[in-house]
Amino acid sequence: KHRKTGRDVAIKVIDKMRFPTKQESQLRNEVAILQNLHHPGIVNLECMFETPERVFVVMEKLHGDMLEMILSSEKSRLPERITKFMVTQILVALRNLHFKNIVHCDLKPENVLLASAEPFPQVKLCDFGFARIIGEKSFRRSVVGTPAYLAPEVLRSKGYNRSLDMWSVGVIVYVSLSGTFPFNEDEDINDQIQNAAFMYPPNPWKEISSEGKDDYQTWLDLREFETRIGERYITHESDDARWKEHAYEHNLEYPQHFIMAPNPDDMEEDP
Repeated sequence: KHRKTGRDVAIKVIDKMRFPTKQESQLRNEVAILQNLHHPGIVNLECMFETPERVFVVMEKLHGDMLEMILSSEKSRLPERITKFMVTQILVALRNLHFKNIVHCDLKPENVLLASAEPFPQVKLCDFGFARIIGEKSFRRSVVGTPAYLAPEVLRSKGYNRSLDMWSVGVIVYVSLSGTFPFNEDEDINDQIQNAAFMYPPNPWKEISSEGKDDYQTWLDLREFETRIGERYITHESDDARWKEHAYEHNLEYPQHFIMAPNPDDMEEDP
């Protein structure tokens, strides 16, 4: 527990002598990013301190992650309602990041933490070690992140920006709905990503609604227009009303933290 606040916390520890300098650098990058982020959909940084031998990063303690939730579910995959509920929150958190010109660069279910063990939990993004500050019209070319969640433009060394996160959301949707990756593990994953050669086996995709399939395929369309559609989708000014209506229609409790995302009118112009 945090001695001053009494809240439960989690502590990341890096042994300076044992681990490579790169890991320490990623941890410091994560701290630098999180210090400027204050949003209900992003893990809260309590503090950081260090000794000559170790670096300690103190964060709020949460209850597992989205991957654990997927694997422990009855069918080792999540129902569409729960997937939509959680992915909506991921998008709202991304909207906050992208308005600040921050790209997460390593979105995956393991980096989506759960605030509770409830069936429809609040989620928070974590692990910002690979995060980068990128303007809307700027591009990065360094390859960072987890291979299975990388976008085609990264693998082609064409440069990437916020679209990288949106592609990763698409893979998260697939993994959540099916419990598997969209790739054939016996073949080169990089080639499959670049060619959009994704698998849709009857089990479980025959049980998934056409709406769910359409939503997923929209995220992972190779065309630049489609890889960016998610950004426009979550920056539309009627978002909050639309998601409140969705929650009402599906008998879900609309999380109040959804409405705390920044207004598009507050977005600063890129230099």
